[in-house]
Amino acid sequence: MSTPTSFRSIVPSDLKPSEWHPFMVGAVAPRPVAFASTIDAEGNVNLSPYSFFNCFGSNPPILAFSPANRVRDNSQKHTLQNLREVPEVVINICDYAMVEQMSLASTEYERGVNEFVKAGFTEVASQQIRPPRVGQAPAAFECVVEQIIELGQNNGAGNLVICRVVLAHFREDIILPSGIGIDPHKLDAIARLGGDWYTRASGSSLFEVPKPNRNLGIGMDQLPEHIRKSDILTGNNLGRLANIEAQSMPTPEEVEAYRHEPLVAYTLNKFKGDSAVQHRELVLLGQKILEEGRLLEAWKVLLLAR
Repeated sequence: MSTPTSFRSIVPSDLKPSEWHPFMVGAVAPRPVAFASTIDAEGNVNLSPYSFFNCFGSNPPILAFSPANRVRDNSQKHTLQNLREVPEVVINICDYAMVEQMSLASTEYERGVNEFVKAGFTEVASQQIRPPRVGQAPAAFECVVEQIIELGQNNGAGNLVICRVVLAHFREDIILPSGIGIDPHKLDAIARLGGDWYTRASGSSLFEVPKPNRNLGIGMDQLPEHIRKSDILTGNNLGRLANIEAQSMPTPEEVEAYRHEPLVAYTLNKFKGDSAVQHRELVLLGQKILEEGRLLEAWKVLLLAR
């Protein structure tokens, strides 16, 4: 496991806001997008995406996003102006099928222009609040605004909008067969990075990592030295190995028996004349097995590589 040795350290205040902004949003990524629909006091509808967004509690159900002051001229977004007049918002969730239309809605149209119309989205009347939701969105949260916290008055300063969900809508096909939760493969969510970049949460970009709170992993410090200090195994490899419970570790007898598995036996026999090469090949084999999700088998191979 290698450690990078060269870093650039930056004091944000040493840069212009327009210079610092790309560093922050480029590194704090990917970020989910709150596609926020609001109305003003006259009932004019606004729709705009914000990637300073996330959920912050499920009971009560709290979402928060930040319509930051424009870095360019310190002007405030129409969304924020609307929320101060009508403290209600629908936070629509975007999937890949609507990302180009969503981006179009971020155009800086004059206040009062309806981005539902400009971007070609369908207005669906909300049931408990006044702003409409986006008919094409796979999920939408009707929210009341609990608080708006001004985080500063300079260019790029945030305005934290804390929202409480009063009603949520989920397209039936994205709900898991159990009826509880969302299928990430069906959701096909998008997220924001820096510049013009987005990412798509689907296909090979989706992966599972067992939650440590499901068991008491042995930890990195308890890994055998030849595994912990390996120049082949990555930090991710070591983290997965260290998440095993002590009582689940293979016994010496199980490790010894595993040397007769065909591929292991072949590796041991082929490189028996060179212990260093044999060790390396066993570690590589163990890594391959681990990355296939076969944790116990990987442990057995790696313990044979002592």
